[in-house]
Amino acid sequence: MATRGPPKRKKKTNPDSNVSDGSENLGNIIAQLKSVDDEPCGPPLSLPANVTPEQLQLLVNQLLNNEESLPYAFSVDETEIITSLHKDIIVGLNKSTEDVLTIVYRPQAIFKVRAVTRCTSTLAGHTEAILSVSFSPDGTQLATGSGDTTVRIWDLNTETPQFTLSGHKNWVLCIAWSPDGKVLASGSMDKTVRLWDPSTGAALGDSLLGHTKWITCLVWEPIHLNPSCTRLASSSKDGTIRIWNTKLRRTILSMSQHTAAVTCIKWGGDGLLYSSSQDKTIKVWDTKEGKLVRTLEGHGHWVNTMALSTDFVLRTGAYDHTNRVPKNEQEAQEWALKRYQEAKGTKPERLVSGSDDFTMFFWEPSTSKKPVARLTGHQKLVNHVSFSPDGRLIASAGFDNSVKLWDGYSGKFITSLRGHVGPVYQVCWSSDSRMLISASKDSTLKIWDVRTRKMKFELPGHLDEVFSVDWSPSGDKVASGGKDRQLKLWRN
Repeated sequence: MATRGPPKRKKKTNPDSNVSDGSENLGNIIAQLKSVDDEPCGPPLSLPANVTPEQLQLLVNQLLNNEESLPYAFSVDETEIITSLHKDIIVGLNKSTEDVLTIVYRPQAIFKVRAVTRCTSTLAGHTEAILSVSFSPDGTQLATGSGDTTVRIWDLNTETPQFTLSGHKNWVLCIAWSPDGKVLASGSMDKTVRLWDPSTGAALGDSLLGHTKWITCLVWEPIHLNPSCTRLASSSKDGTIRIWNTKLRRTILSMSQHTAAVTCIKWGGDGLLYSSSQDKTIKVWDTKEGKLVRTLEGHGHWVNTMALSTDFVLRTGAYDHTNRVPKNEQEAQEWALKRYQEAKGTKPERLVSGSDDFTMFFWEPSTSKKPVARLTGHQKLVNHVSFSPDGRLIASAGFDNSVKLWDGYSGKFITSLRGHVGPVYQVCWSSDSRMLISASKDSTLKIWDVRTRKMKFELPGHLDEVFSVDWSPSGDKVASGGKDRQLKLWRN
């Protein structure tokens, strides 16, 4: 009888390896890391031949004992390592794995935001509570929506009112800038969506009609998917989501599978639309045909809020801290696509949801309907969640007076930020992901340092509850509004 040999062992692969050469073992190579000043960083090391710049960056930060992760570029013989050492250097420069390579690391420019510390303007004008505050994608304009039925646009240079947009017949609950900054959309309790030209304050046509109850959320299609910025999604208390063509001014798609009010919608960078609802579910939609892709279940009560790991780059599109302006739609699309791909990385887009059941769920909704993790810790409902611009952290605001930080890749709890004495309504990140600002019922804003996990500044001044806060994409301004009807601008 023939005997079987031992089973073949599978090759081990490194799960953290983010390599484009495939997962096969390409052997090791001896390398010496050196600074641009020719100073060695540690002893020569045996590195995997397919090591990536991201992995080299982690290594250098560890060897230099940097308190926070700093960005570096790597090169061999003045050829930069972009994808992996094997592909760019060993294959690209025809090097042997027996050579001792000198890898030069070069610090990259670091974009740092300074904390805002003082209120430079208190702007009156609204006659009811300010419910939403939002900077334009390039940070040059600011809009507010209020219970007085108007939307206002403010001049940030003179810090004075610029335009009052009148037309709604009831509270303005939400506003959303198109990713090219050329159109502002507003949704109201009067069941309508309106479009405005922010450069003139003029209404762009009549109201968009179709919803039978008030509008709860608005979101535009990302600019890298649609450079002409002509598609807008709206959700309503009537349980439906509508996608509008803003040029034709009509509904293209209507999605109505939810059995209760839709509370929040997000338009992902891969073309999927996510909707959360008071029916305890989150639904994932295909935006080309309006088909339901999957339903995410797990929450035991209303789902209030959602955030995508790519929210910041989807909102700012082609604009970043360098203040460069694209020449045309095509260039804007290219820049936005590059920024989105860098923010997303090689893994699927991540989604976090917060609920009245005191919990949050962490999902990879484009690939699975099962949650990656259940995030517990809040003692009362979760009102708002937000991913940091670099996608590494999640912040959540709860009615238990706390802000909590979570790992943006695993959902693991990191810490609680305590200091507010009332429910926290909203959180917003600085564009360099180093700081966080929170708005609360206790009438204060607080700035938190993510590295030290402590309060950096308290910003008192509002006379009542602070409902909404936004940090400008350029990082030099914060705007806040609330029940006292005042818009406050804060600078460093």
